Amino acid sequence: MSPTILPPLKKGGHATHCKRCLSGLPSSQVDLDPTKMALSFYCLGFLDLSGELEAKSKDWEREHWRDWIWTQQTREPIMASNMHAVIRQTEHIPLGGHYGTGFRPSSYMTATEYATEEYSDHNTPHIIMTYTALLSLSILRDDFSRLDRKGLLKFLRSCQNSDGSFSSEPLGGDSDLRTTFSAFSISSMLDDWSGMDVSSALRFISSCRTYEGGYGQSPSGEALGGTTYCALASLQLSKQLESLSTQDRQKTVRWLVQNQASNGGFRGRTNKDADACYCFWCGASLHVLDAGDLVDEAAMSSFIASCQFKYGGIAKTPGEHPDPYHTYLSLAAVALLPPNPSGEASWEICPLDPLLNATHQTSSWARAHIPAPKVDGDHAL
Repeated sequence: MSPTILPPLKKGGHATHCKRCLSGLPSSQVDLDPTKMALSFYCLGFLDLSGELEAKSKDWEREHWRDWIWTQQTREPIMASNMHAVIRQTEHIPLGGHYGTGFRPSSYMTATEYATEEYSDHNTPHIIMTYTALLSLSILRDDFSRLDRKGLLKFLRSCQNSDGSFSSEPLGGDSDLRTTFSAFSISSMLDDWSGMDVSSALRFISSCRTYEGGYGQSPSGEALGGTTYCALASLQLSKQLESLSTQDRQKTVRWLVQNQASNGGFRGRTNKDADACYCFWCGASLHVLDAGDLVDEAAMSSFIASCQFKYGGIAKTPGEHPDPYHTYLSLAAVALLPPNPSGEASWEICPLDPLLNATHQTSSWARAHIPAPKVDGDHAL
């Protein structure tokens, strides 16, 4: 077969777009500032996947990014309402208070008195932002000496609901497969599942399955490509993917394959238009199910190429404004399902771990440094 000819993947320009968004958002995207932690992950993730991180940043910049992420690790304050409480503050007590420790989205619109390591009921950490913070620090090769692991497990427990799902925050917020996947990913990176009731969480995932074979955001919801990925990745992270029957797997594969549109892109829902981000959500889902060979990789890459913005960045569809979210997920899709042979060297990208959604090197770093050190007697191994 002759190689499929693709236009160049303009990784340098896209990396510049992501680096610029790390420094300050363009006016068209300032509404994303309240979720800056996730935005930072997409920017850093692209630089990592493209191999441009060191070329596009200096040592002091990477150190600055690490420090900013750590300033978003928040713990609940210890209330000193009486003398006994005052005395307790001088003792060695577990960090994290009632809700535990996690990472908040950003310091955006946080009053000065609350922009500290301690949080209030109105400024709690966020489970999705905690997942992206851990991956971002892994991309930056942090040693995680500042991570409050016990507080993080307490935070996970405080977010789990009676139906097994996880809320975005201890006191409420969104509760669906996205937040549940974040809890599974955090537990996997910690190599500690004591922060959740796994059986209850698995029952919630099962309840989100739809007649089409995909998974809705919550029970009775319409099947979505993103939440189908969240469900399948969670099952695989917890080593429960084999619990799906052969018939159920085939039904899911069929629905995912049907979502690849005639222009090569993937739809997020039945009968919707293709969107670049779903090339990852649906493509990665097929990869998890060992059915990635059913994707037309060349057509998918051609669609992504058409979404490239001439000044850098990748948009959801051709002609739209680019953003870090679609820029990163487009590259992640190509990393997982490369056009082979493409006839264009620029499409060669670092391999991706489809479960944590990071390069294999970053995933390995996370799994080596995030768990608590193993101990043998009184000595750490």
